[in-house]
Amino acid sequence: MRVLVTGGAGFIGSAVVRHLVLVRNYNVLTVDKLTYAGNLASLAPIDGNPLHRFLRADICDRAMMQEAFDSFKPEWVMHLAAESHVDRSITGARDFVETNVIGSFTLLEAARHYWQDLAGKAKADFRFLHVSTDEVYGSLGEDGLFTEETPYDPSSPYSASKAASDHLAKAWGRTYGMPVIVSNCSNNYGPYHFPEKLIPLSVLNALEGKSLPIYGSGANIRDWLFVEDHARALGLIAERGRVGETYNIGGRNERRNIEVVRKICSIMDNMRPRKAPHVRLIAYVADRPGHDARYAIDATKIETELGWKAEENFDTGIEKTVKWYLENEWWWTPLRQESSGGRLGLLNGSGDN
Repeated sequence: MRVLVTGGAGFIGSAVVRHLVLVRNYNVLTVDKLTYAGNLASLAPIDGNPLHRFLRADICDRAMMQEAFDSFKPEWVMHLAAESHVDRSITGARDFVETNVIGSFTLLEAARHYWQDLAGKAKADFRFLHVSTDEVYGSLGEDGLFTEETPYDPSSPYSASKAASDHLAKAWGRTYGMPVIVSNCSNNYGPYHFPEKLIPLSVLNALEGKSLPIYGSGANIRDWLFVEDHARALGLIAERGRVGETYNIGGRNERRNIEVVRKICSIMDNMRPRKAPHVRLIAYVADRPGHDARYAIDATKIETELGWKAEENFDTGIEKTVKWYLENEWWWTPLRQESSGGRLGLLNGSGDN
C-alpha cells in the first residue's frame, strides 16, 4: 500500500505517518512545507525507515503536487496539511485561506488528474481522505452532540477556511466522481503536540514555574481525543469507510479547559513536585474573540460501521502525555526557545486549539 500524507510532519500528521509505517507497514510519502508547526523531529521514530520518504513542498504548488502523484503513484491520499491554530487565524487569516482553501483545491485537482488516468482496480480502490475538524460545526450549548448531519456554522477564520475545504472535497466527489471521504475530529492531544497549544503549553509552563493562562473563566468545553486513537481511526476510514461519507471522530472525553489544566497540575504535583501546588500558577486572562463555548462529537457512526473506539480515556491519555513531555526535552526545547511561554500568535494567553 502506498499512501501520500500531506502535513505529515505536523502533530496529527506525524502520528498518522508513524502509524502507517510502524503498525501497518505501508509505504508513505510525507509531503510537508515545514512551516512553524511542521517538525521533522516528530518523524524521528521512522528516520531511515525504507518504507518512508519525505518531500518538502507546498500543497499550493500544483506542479510539485502533480509530480508527487505521478512519481509516487499513491493508492490513498490522506490530506492533513493545514494552518490549524485559531489564535493565529485571528491575527493572520490570509495564510489560512491560502493553505486551507487554495492548497486543498490545488491538491484536489492534482489528485483528480492522477485518478482519472488510472484504470480498473487501481481506479476503483483509490481513496482521498480529507481530514477536518469539529470546529466547522460552530458552538454547542450545554446539551447535544455534533453529528455528521450537523449544519456548518464556523466561528473563526480557521474554522471557516476548514469548512470551505470540506465543501470543496465533497464537491469534487459529487461533480467528478472522485472517491472522497471526509472526517471531522475533536481536539487532539498527545506526544509531539506543538508547544503553543493548551495542553503542552500548560505542561511546560508548569515545569518552568511560569503562569498557566486560561481564557475567561475556563468554562469552555472540548472533547479530547488522544492523537494515536485518531491515527488509527483515519487508517480505518481510508481502508473501509464508504466513499462520499463523513465520519466524526471523538474521544467521548468532554472536559472544561480549567479541568484540563487542573488535571495537569495534579499530575505535575506527583511527577515534578514544587514547594507550592502547581494549581497556584493558573492565571485567568481576557477571552479571545468568537470563542466557542462547547464542542462534543457523537462518534456512533465510526464506532458502529468501522468498529473503532478510543482506547485512551482522558485520565490515561493525559498522564501519558505529561510523562512524554517530561521525558522528551530534546524534542520541545528548540520549539520552546522560539516562544515566551505563551501562544506564538497572541502572546497574552493560551488557546485550546
